[in-house]
Amino acid sequence: MNRTTVYADDDNGDQNHDNDADSDDTGSPSPILRKREVVKAWDELYDDHLNRSEHLLFCSRSAGIELSTLHPPQAQIFKLWQIYLENVDPLLKLTHTPTFQPRIIDAASDLTSVPPNMEALMFAIYCMAVFSLTQYQCQMMFGTPRGDVIRGYQLGAREALLNCGFLKTSDRECLTALHLYLISLKSETDPRSLASMLATAVRIAQRMGIDSEAVNSKYPALEAELRRRLWWSLVLFDSRIAEMTDSRLATLLPTWDCKVPLSVNDSALRNDMKNRPIEFEITSEAVFAVTRCRIGNYIRHSASHLDFVNPTMKYLAEKSRLAHGLEYGDLVEFEAMIETNYIARCDAQNPLHFMTIWWARVSLAKVQFAHYLSTRATDPDKETTEQRDDGLRRACDMLECDTALMESPSITGYRWLIYLHFPFPAYIHLAQDLKQRPFSGHASRAWEVMSANCEVRLMGLEQKDNPMETKPNNPFFSIFAGLILQAWASREATLVQLDMPIIVAQIKQRMDHMNERAAALRDQLPVPEDANSNGPVLADQGSFYPLYSQHDPMNMGMEPFPMPPTQDSIGFESTQWNWSAPNWSAMPYRGW
Repeated sequence: MNRTTVYADDDNGDQNHDNDADSDDTGSPSPILRKREVVKAWDELYDDHLNRSEHLLFCSRSAGIELSTLHPPQAQIFKLWQIYLENVDPLLKLTHTPTFQPRIIDAASDLTSVPPNMEALMFAIYCMAVFSLTQYQCQMMFGTPRGDVIRGYQLGAREALLNCGFLKTSDRECLTALHLYLISLKSETDPRSLASMLATAVRIAQRMGIDSEAVNSKYPALEAELRRRLWWSLVLFDSRIAEMTDSRLATLLPTWDCKVPLSVNDSALRNDMKNRPIEFEITSEAVFAVTRCRIGNYIRHSASHLDFVNPTMKYLAEKSRLAHGLEYGDLVEFEAMIETNYIARCDAQNPLHFMTIWWARVSLAKVQFAHYLSTRATDPDKETTEQRDDGLRRACDMLECDTALMESPSITGYRWLIYLHFPFPAYIHLAQDLKQRPFSGHASRAWEVMSANCEVRLMGLEQKDNPMETKPNNPFFSIFAGLILQAWASREATLVQLDMPIIVAQIKQRMDHMNERAAALRDQLPVPEDANSNGPVLADQGSFYPLYSQHDPMNMGMEPFPMPPTQDSIGFESTQWNWSAPNWSAMPYRGW
């Protein structure tokens, strides 16, 4: 079923939208969320002194900088390398520890003579190591706020990449450095800007032939495997950013043939190997990265994914799937294969295995949810109760799996990746369904699941110290709050006495706090000469869900309910958030 996106707001601007929050004369549901609100939120979120998008294109060098002085002291180099090995390497597997670690040691002994590609990768590793730390951990280690530390290493990474001539590089380590550097920018960079830089990285990779198995197979086994891992990591991250920017240009498509990496330990890969090793142990050091790639490989050939991204490629996907021997065309069969070959062989007591189990399950839940969206009736009024309940169950499954990931203390070091994938579309779907059917058979479960996820995702971040929480203003909280409160208002409108869900109570508490803080800030500002001016304002304090958020990431103890600025794949219909018509780009899978 082909989908098209109707962006009525794009042509009409903001005119005549002030009064369309209520149902119209045709009885259509009131709007859940419009594209203009999300675009405005992106603009507000990154239109401040923290926005460093102008540096992304490496337009100018920082004059007078001696790059060797930007490296940390030798002891900290080894500490950051160890953090990278613990928190980042198990998830991405982009470096080969047995061969790279001796080079790190040699480089640390003489920072003035490090080869350019090696130096760029070292700075990128510093960036990712700090990126994986909490504010508290970074303060204890460096005595400096996390943001200041990572910006210093990002400056070094930019200078080192310029020294490499990264735009014309054919060196895998240089491209790996660029990829890691771009990941580390995620929390402080407008995703629209980041998407442009990722497009550059993808084009470099394609020029190098990393996406082509015919090219990769010509390299020695170790180099070929690292090329495959790099391509898949780059593609999955690019697809994640594409979800947030409504881009149909994501690279998770059936147009390339790079193989899924092998699940083998680093010790099984050696420089002198000519042939690809055999997988003896599925649950190797690379089990998470490989499982993630396996699911991604299924997704890029699935009709439901392409239905949202590029429907014309569905024929090509089927042809490619058969040509490359991808035997799992059926979703049920594929899910059973992942459960049997990967999840069942993992030991939940092992942190990496635990991460693999629940990441696979949340990914499969997203696949099921996307399949539901792709195959549901175009007209929501024609959808049966059973079909709606199925969609509700799929969205609840996503949140339950995400909750399992977030509440586990054993994978704290891996949360940097989890924070990048807030399941906002599941909340959107649940809010829409609960608003329309406040007392459906699964409504109580939906409120319980949302509240449980809210507790681990969004509450008490002053204790969890979310490293993604780096913005002094976050308008996405108000969007999120509005969706949930609208859904609760429909349920509360009955005469039945209901207990307020935790998520609603916490949102109201947070909004009261924001109102108080905004009022205090407003009292400190001079009164504008023209009260009716269209100039910038702090917030619409009387609005049901004003586009504002005043939290300070460096003073998180004051904030009971900060909101991660990470998830809003955009696909809108002109009158409501209608799941049957919109395109959410690469929405269904890699992580909201």
